[in-house]
Amino acid sequence: MNIQQIIQPEYGHNSKVMQVSLDKTVSDVVKLLLEQGRTISTCESLTGGLLSERITSVAGASQVFALGVCTYSDAMKHQQLGVSLETLREHGAVSRETAYEMVKGLTSLSHADICISVTGLAGPGGGTPDQPVGTVYAGFAFGNQVAATRLRLWELPELDRDGIRHMTATCVFQLVKQILLS
Repeated sequence: MNIQQIIQPEYGHNSKVMQVSLDKTVSDVVKLLLEQGRTISTCESLTGGLLSERITSVAGASQVFALGVCTYSDAMKHQQLGVSLETLREHGAVSRETAYEMVKGLTSLSHADICISVTGLAGPGGGTPDQPVGTVYAGFAFGNQVAATRLRLWELPELDRDGIRHMTATCVFQLVKQILLS
């Protein structure tokens, strides 16, 4: 299985990954991890621990959840996950490159079977015309494969800060579910 076939470069308004229930999807992911004897780890910036919280809200999570890291600052992305200073300087914390390096660092740190990273702009401030609030990058590592995607959450109507964080979790767990089912 090639995760590049599952993780598209971008997901936007009409994507099916944005049209599912978070609670059901997380429950399905934990169930699949249990059935497959796999573990999962998270590294988060804009979601601030939401991914970890959602996993641990499901019974049985202690058997599959290896590590959750919240690296909100650039310094912690570099120190804890090994995101290069050059990447942060050239591409910024909100970039495909940073999400990619975050998830690679998490994989080395946790040795989990599947690792996910998220970084983005939850707002309400901080957006630019090139990167509006709702720009989110997510990284995925499975086996020796790594991929990163951009979630175009600014396309969804009326999402506030909490809505962007919630939709990030929804999309990420839907993609994890697809990886585990393939």
